[in-house]
Amino acid sequence: MAWLNRATRTAPGRLRLAGALLAVVTVAFGTLTAWQVDGRARAAERVVSYSQPLSQAAADIHRSLADADTTAATGFLLAGAEPKAVRERYEQDLATASRLIAEAAARTTASSPAQGWLATLNQQVPVYAGLVETARANNRLGYPLGGAYLRYASDQMRTVLLPAAAQLSAAENQELADDYAAARSVPWAAYGLGVLALAVLVWVQVVLFRRTNRVFNVGLVAATAAVLSAVLWLTVAGTTADSALQRSEKRGAAPLRALNAARVDVLTARLAENLHLVARGSSTKYAELWSKTTEHLSGTDGPRDQPTGTLGEARSLAPAEAVDALVAAGEQFRHWRDQHAAATKLEVVDGDYQAALNATVAARPEDAAKTADASFGATDRKLAEAAGVELKQFQQAAEGVDGDLRTAAVAVAVLALVAAAAAVRGLGRRLAEYR
Repeated sequence: MAWLNRATRTAPGRLRLAGALLAVVTVAFGTLTAWQVDGRARAAERVVSYSQPLSQAAADIHRSLADADTTAATGFLLAGAEPKAVRERYEQDLATASRLIAEAAARTTASSPAQGWLATLNQQVPVYAGLVETARANNRLGYPLGGAYLRYASDQMRTVLLPAAAQLSAAENQELADDYAAARSVPWAAYGLGVLALAVLVWVQVVLFRRTNRVFNVGLVAATAAVLSAVLWLTVAGTTADSALQRSEKRGAAPLRALNAARVDVLTARLAENLHLVARGSSTKYAELWSKTTEHLSGTDGPRDQPTGTLGEARSLAPAEAVDALVAAGEQFRHWRDQHAAATKLEVVDGDYQAALNATVAARPEDAAKTADASFGATDRKLAEAAGVELKQFQQAAEGVDGDLRTAAVAVAVLALVAAAAAVRGLGRRLAEYR
């Protein structure tokens, strides 16, 4: 420390030390801020291009598998009269699920817990498809074993595939939440170092004023302005980014999660309705599944314009642009539930299975429009419409945030270098007076 004591004995030495201190503090401020803000930018980029698409893909896998199971049961009930559109929808659902599983596996890191669930899905989808084809073949031949195969395939879907898809969704949603938290984190260390840099600059200027009686040192004033500008830029960019990310979560990501839950419930209810007819009264578990799922969808009874349950939650979280579609979905769901009650009466009270089947599903378009299947389809389409609106809201709010943060990181780094150079130059001019 002897050199430090010698340096502080003279005014030039003290000025050199002050210049070195200011250069170190301002450069450190710029470096730390650029690093922290760039980290936020990378997290914001992951939200848009990685974690949210994977989260939505997981939800789409879940929905596609549930829809495939529902459509398979519909086709089974229609037997030889199964329309081509029903068969194509089933095949498209399985193709979509398989494609999304492969894409998610390729984009997910090896250490991610999602890999295990993706492996399970990849292995079990072909097994399920094989069981359904066996059920179809037996059904075409008129063998009662076809119904047993279909119920077993559906049980495999509900006990193996859909739980794995739900776990995959949970894992991807957690990763999305982690990326949101990282993207919205406040760079407190950068703010602290920025305040320290400003404090040191003010302190040096006060000391110089007391010793020289000169009010301003142009270099130090410029350095102070540069650091202050950097802190303000950091604050504005951070606040703007946080607001955009919060808006994308509130108007897009969160409503989509609620809506995905409602869509799966709708598909589960339709599956229960179909499988109850496939079972031909041999079991009450599908009727119980219908009741449980529709109660989960609608929640407690309340005003018709204020539904509860998963459907009500989806509506309460939805942005204004999606509310009309969700209101229409709620109306279609209530109509569907009324039609189901009428079909149940035909089967249970009147003992007319064929009439109950005709009220639930039909092959001819002119008959199908009056069935429960038509109301289910209308409900599902309105929910899909709302999902499209919410995804657009997310993209509009979140896209570009990472670019704004990277611009702020570069700007702060440049301003910090300008501050360091200005401070050194300002003190250098003062040093020149001693020569």
